[in-house]
Amino acid sequence: MKLQPKYADLVLNLLVAVVISLVVNFSYVLLMLVDVNSESQSRPANQKAIRCRAEGVLKVHPDGYGYLIYENGDSVYVPTQRMRWLGISSGDRVVADLMPPRHKKGHPIMGELLWHNGKKFDYGRLYTAPSKMTELLLQLFYYLVVSFVILSILTSVRRNYTVARFIRRCLWACLAAAVLYCLAPVTEWRTGRITFNFMGGRMFDYLLLLKCTFAVVASLLYGRIYVLISQRQAVVVENERLKNENLTTRYNMLVGQINPHFFFNSLNSLAMLVREKHDEKALTYIDQLSYTFRYILQNGQSTLMPLDEELKFAEAYGYLFKIRYADKLFFDVDVDPKYLKWQLPALSLQPLIGNAVKHNTITRSRPFHISIRTEDDCLVVSNPKIPKLEAEPSTGIGLENLRNRWLLITGHTIEILDDGKTFTVRMPLLKPSEA
Repeated sequence: MKLQPKYADLVLNLLVAVVISLVVNFSYVLLMLVDVNSESQSRPANQKAIRCRAEGVLKVHPDGYGYLIYENGDSVYVPTQRMRWLGISSGDRVVADLMPPRHKKGHPIMGELLWHNGKKFDYGRLYTAPSKMTELLLQLFYYLVVSFVILSILTSVRRNYTVARFIRRCLWACLAAAVLYCLAPVTEWRTGRITFNFMGGRMFDYLLLLKCTFAVVASLLYGRIYVLISQRQAVVVENERLKNENLTTRYNMLVGQINPHFFFNSLNSLAMLVREKHDEKALTYIDQLSYTFRYILQNGQSTLMPLDEELKFAEAYGYLFKIRYADKLFFDVDVDPKYLKWQLPALSLQPLIGNAVKHNTITRSRPFHISIRTEDDCLVVSNPKIPKLEAEPSTGIGLENLRNRWLLITGHTIEILDDGKTFTVRMPLLKPSEA
């Protein structure tokens, strides 16, 4: 089952975000594995932990500080804050590690509390500190969210890409990263509880800042690469679409150009000449008709033709209509000789002449003129608009096919102007060196 493009993007962004999160937390994962491996190895039998410890009864001075009194009468200093934090009071029996005195003549200081009133002391009851695995999972999830959000912001621009839109998305991604940085999960060093970064008291922790920066930079780089690849694929797809459209256009063009209606009208015009015994005109008509069909069949698959060849076809094709509309249809051709070898897609004039005759009234009282001329390196075809009383059905396929063929073959588009009185089409010509 093939995913829809939007869902495919989400899945891909999620996978890349997982990879970035793993890379960012690689050292964390590695240390976890090392710790687990170390804990799984048993300590050699002859190796014993060496600790300097004291065991005695806690006595609290009226001033608030305490002393741990040995059985031999020696004592260990216990700070008031530590007694309150550990929840120990006068008369408790305590086993604790010792720390060296702050002064040469001072008392040793109680360090880590090991046993309290005959029970092993559990520091976990002082605060709800998460396990290392919990911290790791939180870190992985956080950087996955950061990367996924940034990637989603960046990759959405590929559907309507512009440099300005991509830059704006980068700025939005950086803003989102700054907000997420404030919401990063951190462990308070005093209590061991997990909280948000902006509440932890160390907003600019260098390690957190470094990891977030790496995640943002990696996401931005991937987003840029993804957009470029998507744009390249879009160009390839568009080229294939235009090629397929070109084949369809050529087929439709041939079907429209050699249609029974045009063929039978041409035969009727020829029969009229024969009945009226216009032998010379009939022979000329046959020559022009055969030339027209031969040009269409031979050049239907051609891409570019010189302007002089296209004008010869237009003369022959127009002659067929001039016989049908005797003394009512005229072609005004004004082409600069320097453009005769310039090129244009084959059969560009045929749909313009055919549409002009098809959709306009042509009478003896109002002769119809079709103008073919060159202006500013363009071939311009225009005609007055004199709509028929009963309009011929129009699909617009002819002009749309002509526009698409010009765009595909020349890379330029034609200009269609309709002011209600005159219909004009401007087609940029190509120099032979550019073709």
